Amino acid sequence: MTIWVDADACPGPIKEILFRAAQRTKTQVVLVANHALRTPASKYVSFVQVTKGFDVADSEIVNRCEPGDLVVTSDIPLADEVISKQCLALNPRGEILDKENIKSRLNVRDFMDTLRSSGIQTGGPAALSAAEKQAFGNALDRWLSQHAG
Repeated sequence: MTIWVDADACPGPIKEILFRAAQRTKTQVVLVANHALRTPASKYVSFVQVTKGFDVADSEIVNRCEPGDLVVTSDIPLADEVISKQCLALNPRGEILDKENIKSRLNVRDFMDTLRSSGIQTGGPAALSAAEKQAFGNALDRWLSQHAG
């Protein structure tokens, strides 16, 4: 099993959690981004740099992920695509996205997008809290205990 990371927007503390988990559990973690990233020297962590462009990194993840893989992303449409490939999506705030909840999340995302298109200021996401980092680590540990090694 592989953990794919939509790394363009993934917060640094979440990447650090992933790097430590990869080493501890000997699980492959692949970061995909359209700009250069620093990764630790580890045979369990790799980086794929894609060309700049709309959804290029997302397409790379969708093309390379396999059923049962984990995809770390806050991108709801990407999560929907990988879920349709029988992967599990986990956002950096520790929320598991699966076939049971992805459609409602897409509806909320589309509604917020409509509001923004109408000129209504919806604001961005709040800063990642310590509780959310812990929730991410806990969800990652649960997945790893079921799939690693």
